[in-house]
Amino acid sequence: MNEADIDVSAFRREPNTILRATLRLSLIYWACMFVADSVLGYFINIDPVESAPLKFVLYGLSALMTYAMSMLLFRMRRLSFVQKALLNFALSAVGAPIYTAIDFMNYTLCQYPKPVTFDPVYSGYTLIEGASQLFGWCCLFTAFLYHFEVRDRERRLAAIREEALTAKMHALHYQINPHFLFNTLNSIAELIKEGSGTQAERMVLSLATFLRTTLSLDPMHDTLLADEIALQQDYLAIERERFSDRMTFTIKMPEEVSDALVPSLILQPLIENAIKHGVSASADPVEIALQASHQAGRLRIMVENDVPDDGTETILRQGMGLGLRNVAERLRLRLQGEANVSFGLVTPRRFRVAIDLPWRSA
Repeated sequence: MNEADIDVSAFRREPNTILRATLRLSLIYWACMFVADSVLGYFINIDPVESAPLKFVLYGLSALMTYAMSMLLFRMRRLSFVQKALLNFALSAVGAPIYTAIDFMNYTLCQYPKPVTFDPVYSGYTLIEGASQLFGWCCLFTAFLYHFEVRDRERRLAAIREEALTAKMHALHYQINPHFLFNTLNSIAELIKEGSGTQAERMVLSLATFLRTTLSLDPMHDTLLADEIALQQDYLAIERERFSDRMTFTIKMPEEVSDALVPSLILQPLIENAIKHGVSASADPVEIALQASHQAGRLRIMVENDVPDDGTETILRQGMGLGLRNVAERLRLRLQGEANVSFGLVTPRRFRVAIDLPWRSA
């Protein structure tokens, strides 16, 4: 994409944007000139009421002239700063005599049939006044164009950043399913080998439902905490086919917390880690406990599970750190650093992950 495409991108999206803005700016500019000229004229004994028609015609025609100058400046907007400055001087130099001629003819018509003599001193002052006003407009319009292009660049950069953020969120989102899918397919294969066809069929149907739901979720949108937990219960229903003899799942959540908003599938890596590093790694019964609470404008979610007595470092070395980093990164991107993730052993055989994020409700 070249600079010309960037400069006119907003104009292409809305063809009349620059036209309308230029007209508004021109009306404001010449209205200010009209008021300033009337005030200054009052102090040199020129009646502002009597001179108003003359000024109205003069500044009205000047507004049309500066609009034509603006269209030329717009077409030449890709010039360098020095070239633009020289062009502004040149347009002012060409426009000033026209401005002076308009003023003289306007005054002549107003004085008709009285004869009017040409006053070179007055015309010289008018020439200087016209050049100053026209040059001021050229500089103002050049600054306006620059402002317009900068704002358009900012909008485009914001859109690019949003696209990059969305892509990264999708990448993090799609990291969730593979390990779970492989483990589940392996479990189904084992059930088939053992002759447990009914159990394997039930597991396949549960897997299909779960994957259909998770793949339809948008990582850039939030979901109700109650729906997120319900989805994790579906996930645990699949895992329960593998570990029904030694896995329990408990939920402690006040009714008011169920309407809280959380990023979709934010609990999935935590529950999956609890299965992998708690249930799968231990021959003893394992409890997975989920708690949620609303405290001082914050939502706090905790996932705890029993683990073998081998310490946090072993757990992280086995791969739990990847899931936690995924959760932390998604929360950082989604909530702009307003969420925190902490984890560690609360007892020698009890591991906890806590998520603290701003309270948002549906």
